[in-house]
Amino acid sequence: MMLVALSLLLATHRGMAPRLPILCFPSSSSSLESPWHLHSRVPNRALATKKAMIRASKLFLLGLILQGGFFHSIHDLTYGVDVREIRLMGVLQRIAIAYLAVALCEIWLRGGASDIGAYALIRRYRHQLFVGLVLTVTYMTFLYGMYVPDWEYVITSPDNTIKHLTVKCAVRGDTGPGCNAVGMIDRRVLRIQHLYMRPVYLRTAQCSINTPRNGPLPPDAPTWCEAPFDPEGVLSSLMAIVTCLIGLQIGHVLVHFKEHGERIVRWSIPSLSLLILGFLLDLFGLHLNKSLYSLSYTCVTTGAAGLLFAGIYLLVDVYAFKKPLFPMEWVGKHALMIFVLVACNIAPILVHGFHWREPQNNLLKFIGIGG
Repeated sequence: MMLVALSLLLATHRGMAPRLPILCFPSSSSSLESPWHLHSRVPNRALATKKAMIRASKLFLLGLILQGGFFHSIHDLTYGVDVREIRLMGVLQRIAIAYLAVALCEIWLRGGASDIGAYALIRRYRHQLFVGLVLTVTYMTFLYGMYVPDWEYVITSPDNTIKHLTVKCAVRGDTGPGCNAVGMIDRRVLRIQHLYMRPVYLRTAQCSINTPRNGPLPPDAPTWCEAPFDPEGVLSSLMAIVTCLIGLQIGHVLVHFKEHGERIVRWSIPSLSLLILGFLLDLFGLHLNKSLYSLSYTCVTTGAAGLLFAGIYLLVDVYAFKKPLFPMEWVGKHALMIFVLVACNIAPILVHGFHWREPQNNLLKFIGIGG
């Protein structure tokens, strides 16, 4: 994952268009598809808004097809999905939403000041920063202030037995798997049948006797173990937008400042501050949580991405250390295609389709991925 992150950041700086999450961060900073570049090429705000909406819609639709359940697992060569149960959110859908929100901020919420000094950059883009603050406060208010009542769900076991399960909650501010506000909002807005059916907590010790792999439930497994949960849900996507807004400010530094040293300083200091803030938040109880996209997780990932970006810029542009990093640049240029082929299981499914005599005799089984 770190190699992919470095690749994305490198390709972003070289003028490409990455499309994955550290993903949201570099896709907002300095690619040809970035919101500020779109606005600079299309000065008409209405037309730029239309282009951003079309681009986001295409990405969202691609996400529905690839991550909505149409393609099955690498062990299943069938395909198709009941639209009544299609997964509505996913990584690509989240990036589409975050991209559109940040593009609209860049198109409509930017100051007109031409002088850029110590604090002029903050003044010019203060409205965008205010949007990020409002989104963060909204997220924190819902996550820690919303009351989560007891809730029920129905599942069908492999032997076609229907089970009615009740999850006891009646709490506020819980960040565990079963009783958090993120999941409750998704169940009410998206409906439970449209959520991710294989959440990561299925592999925890509470829910699997084969942890860290999927397995049978322990005898004392909590009732929420078999419940759907979407890590790319509605509420948590607010913090993904905040991540993109921070990445957008990284791009602003690249545009408005031309000296290498000045750029690196203006990237490094805020990034290091975010990284430290994230770990302090985790230390004082606001724990790092990728599934909920917690505030501490946002600070740590954006801070780390900013420092990586500054480091790669130093190697490539200042010290001309380009050839050894070319493979990562290539990965970054084709980030969306690589994500589609690998993370969405398209490549394993295609390889799985070619076998010798029996479907089990395929290349995936030979290399130990599956059979």
